[in-house]
Amino acid sequence: MIKHLTYQEINKSKWDECIKKSFNGIIYGYSWYLDIVCKHWEALVENDYERVFPLTTGKKFGINYLYQPFFTQQLGVFSKNILTVNIVSKFLGSIPDKYKFVEIFINSLNKVDPEKFNVTPQLNHELDLINSYKNISKKYSKNTKRNIKKAKESGITIAQNIKPDEIIKIFRENRGKDIHTLRLKDYLVLKRLIYTCLYKGAAQIYGAYTKENELCAGAVFIKSNKKVIFLFSGTNAEARKFSAMSLLIDRFIEENSESHLTFDFDGSNNPGLARFYKSFGSNESTYLKLEINNLSWLASNSVKLMKRLRG
Repeated sequence: MIKHLTYQEINKSKWDECIKKSFNGIIYGYSWYLDIVCKHWEALVENDYERVFPLTTGKKFGINYLYQPFFTQQLGVFSKNILTVNIVSKFLGSIPDKYKFVEIFINSLNKVDPEKFNVTPQLNHELDLINSYKNISKKYSKNTKRNIKKAKESGITIAQNIKPDEIIKIFRENRGKDIHTLRLKDYLVLKRLIYTCLYKGAAQIYGAYTKENELCAGAVFIKSNKKVIFLFSGTNAEARKFSAMSLLIDRFIEENSESHLTFDFDGSNNPGLARFYKSFGSNESTYLKLEINNLSWLASNSVKLMKRLRG
């Protein structure tokens, strides 16, 4: 039996135990992570937390909707046991009727019938770190090998334990200038998220320094359920000039090789980023964007406006 629970009704210890034991568990699904990215999320829960589905809720212009929070690539159904197309369909069919508009990303092990639901595949890249660094790096593209060599010859050095604030600052002063959907409150959420992951021992932060010992790039990696995710990064002009991020990722792979981890690049449909991630020998995988729109024409236009004003 699938029950809809409000935020106050969720047993967080049972919830987190389900995410921990789920064969498709991922850090985004833990209650503490959801608390940060979506203050009053709700849930669909089967039996005694055998399977769970977080509902990341929002409300604007009187419209209740489900959305995908920033810094949370994929959610959907998490299960301790077998997960079939029919089971996923039952969960999707159990989304309360009050949510007339849904635009969420469900995890890669949630399979759905495309005849019944409006879904769009999203590209991701993953790399198995069980192999030795020597064997993994053999599969790097020629261009990535050249970039790593270039970074080393340019005097780029890599260090750990960089302050999250410094990486966020680099991002905001560079690529972030062109991303108008990210606002101050979103950066504050990111900062809290990274510090919480650090406190829980679930984050590693790497930085790249120029030969003048100035930080030019940084990256945040978060880990749980035998998976490590490339959550966030920032680069400036110097880093791009000397291919610092290639060396940084290479160092991370080297230091985490021969471990029972899958490196999730937190992929992108952007062809340039996809090419960059693939250049490390990663394999393509997909997850699904799910859309449900039961709104009137007027309300649909309001939602379009809401998405532009997101926050």
